[in-house]
Amino acid sequence: MNRYPLWKYVTIVVALLIALLYALPNLYGEAPGVQVSSGQHGVRIDAATLTRIEQALTERQISARSLVLQDQTIQALFDSAETQLQARDAIDRALNPDPAQPTHVAALNLVPQTPRWLQLFNAQPMYLGLDLRGGVHFLMQVDMPGALEQRAESLARDLRTTLREQNIRHTGISREGLAVTLRFRDEAALEAALPTLRENFADLSFERQLVDGQIKLIGTLSADASSAIQAKAIQQNILTLRNRINELGVAEPVIQQQGADRIVVQLPGVLDTARAKDILGRTATLQLRMVDESPAGRAAERGEGPVPLGSERHLDREGRAVITLREVVLTGENLTDAQAGFDGQTQEPAVHLSLDAAGSRIFRDVTRANVGNRMAILLFERGRGEVVTAPVIRTEIGGGRVQISGQMTSLEAQSVALLLRAGALAAPMEIIEERTVGPSLGAENIRMGFESVLYGFMVVLIFMVLYYRLFGAFSSIALTFNLVLLVSVLSMLQATLTLPGMAAMALALGMAIDSNVLINERIREELRRGASPQMAINNGYDSAWGTILDSNVTSLLAGLALLAFGSGPVRGFAVVHCIGILTSMFSSVFFSRGLVNAWYGSKKKLKTISIGTVWQPPAPGAPKPGSAAAD
Repeated sequence: MNRYPLWKYVTIVVALLIALLYALPNLYGEAPGVQVSSGQHGVRIDAATLTRIEQALTERQISARSLVLQDQTIQALFDSAETQLQARDAIDRALNPDPAQPTHVAALNLVPQTPRWLQLFNAQPMYLGLDLRGGVHFLMQVDMPGALEQRAESLARDLRTTLREQNIRHTGISREGLAVTLRFRDEAALEAALPTLRENFADLSFERQLVDGQIKLIGTLSADASSAIQAKAIQQNILTLRNRINELGVAEPVIQQQGADRIVVQLPGVLDTARAKDILGRTATLQLRMVDESPAGRAAERGEGPVPLGSERHLDREGRAVITLREVVLTGENLTDAQAGFDGQTQEPAVHLSLDAAGSRIFRDVTRANVGNRMAILLFERGRGEVVTAPVIRTEIGGGRVQISGQMTSLEAQSVALLLRAGALAAPMEIIEERTVGPSLGAENIRMGFESVLYGFMVVLIFMVLYYRLFGAFSSIALTFNLVLLVSVLSMLQATLTLPGMAAMALALGMAIDSNVLINERIREELRRGASPQMAINNGYDSAWGTILDSNVTSLLAGLALLAFGSGPVRGFAVVHCIGILTSMFSSVFFSRGLVNAWYGSKKKLKTISIGTVWQPPAPGAPKPGSAAAD
C-alpha cells in the first residue's frame, strides 16, 4: 500500500543528485577581474597583447591571480575590488595611448570561481540582477539628424529609380541636407513627373522654383514624416539592440527609451561586460558604394591630388586609401541574413550576405552597368568607415548573394556577421554614458535577503519538527530538497535572480510547507476517524493531492499572467514563482511520500506513527480523549 516501486526511488535519487550538482556552483562566489577585448574591427588580441598587459601590471606593482588569453579575449583575475580598479586603469593606459581613439576595451568583470570539474557538466551559478550583483548600464544617444539624412538619401535613390522606370525625363537629382532637388528642362516635363511623385512619395512636400532659368522641384520631408521617421528610428534601434543582446545570451536585459532620442540598456548579471560593450558600441552599418574611377579619383587615391567633389576618402584594412562616391548603392536595410563561412575558391574566411528582393534587383542592375569597375563594401563603426574589400566587378551578379572576404580571421568573420545579422540600425548611435554598477549595495541586499530567508526557513523547520515530530522532519527534508531543486533549476536555466525573485523564492517555500501541513493534517484526520496508520498515510496523501493540485494550479495561472503581461522585475518574480510552484509540488508530494514510504512502508504490523498528538473530541461517555494511533 505505502511502497514505491524501485523506479520511483531511482527517480528521487537521480533528481537529488542533479539538483545538488547544479546548485553547488552558487556556493563558490566570484572573483573581481578585468577583461580585455578588441575595441575596433581588425584589432587582434594575441600573445603580444598579453605581454603588454603583464608589463603594465608589473610596472604598477600589481599582482594578478591569473592572466589567461582565450578566444580573442584576455581575462585577468585579482584578489580585491581595489586591485581590480587599479589594474583596469593601468591596462587601459598601456593599450590605449590615445583616449580619443581607443583600440582596446578594458572592462570590469566578476568571474564565477566554479571548479573545473563542475564546469565539465556545464554547471554554472545563477545570474544576479543589478540590485543584487551589479552589472553594466549604458545610455545611448541616437543620431536623429543622421536618421533623417539616411531617409532623404534613400528617397533620392528611389526617385531616380521611379523616374527611370516610368521613363520620365529630368536633368538631374541631388540632395542638399534634408531636401531633394529635381531639375527639369521645361514646365511640361515637370508637370508630367509631378503626379507620379505625389502618388509614390507622400513623405515629401514638393515646391516649384525657377533658378537661373532652370526649373526645379524641391522635395522636403514633411513634419509628420520627420516625426514618424524619428519614432521608427528609436524603435528599430531598440529592436536591433535586443537582437544583439539575444545573440550575446544575456538574461533579462532592460532596454527602454529615455526621452526623445536616448536609449537605456542595462545588462544585469552579465559575465562578459567587455564583449557586451564591444557589440553594443560597435553600431556597424553596411554600405556598398562605387569606387571613383575618374582620373581625379585615381590621383587622390595615390595621394597626388585632392578628393573630388562628390567623393569621400576611406582606408582599407591595410591602411591604403580608397576613394568612393558619396552615393550609396545599398545599405544594411536590404540585408536579410549574414553568415560567416569560407571563400569557395581561396578557402579564406568570408561573410556571406543575402539581400532582399529590392536589394537583389539594385545590385544586379549596378553590377551590370559597372562591369570592370570596383565596388567598395564599407563597414561603418562609430562614425568611421572602413573598406572591408573593394573587388572589381567581373560580371553581372544576380540572385541576391554577396560575399565579403579579404584578409580576415574566422573570429573576425563571425563578429562581422553577428553585427550585420543582428539588424541594421535606422540611425547611428553612440554611448554617452557607461556605468558599471558595483556589487557593494547588492552585497548588502544579498546578505539581508539571505538572512531573512534563512531565519524564516529555520523557524519553519523547528516548528514542523516540534509540532509534527517525525513527519515534521520528513516535511523539513522535503522543504530543503525543494530549495535545492529550485536553485538548481534557476541555475540550469541561467535565470537572473533579483530582489523580487528572492521574494518569490520565499513565497515558494511557504507554499511548499503549506502542502506538507495539509498532508499531515489529512493523515491526522484519518487517524481520528479510526483508520489504521498505514491506511491513514495512504488516504491522507491521496485526499490531499486534489486540494494541493487545485491551489497550485490557480497560483500557477496567476504567475503565468504576470509572466505574459508583466515586464522587468515583475517578470523576474513570475519566473521564480512559476518554477517554485512546480518544484514544490514535486518535493512536497512525490519526494516526501518517498521518505514516508521508505520509513514506514516495510512495517507490516504498524501500530503508531510519529505525527504529534492526534486531538479528537471525547466520545459520549468516555472519560478523556485518546490518541492511540499516534505519538
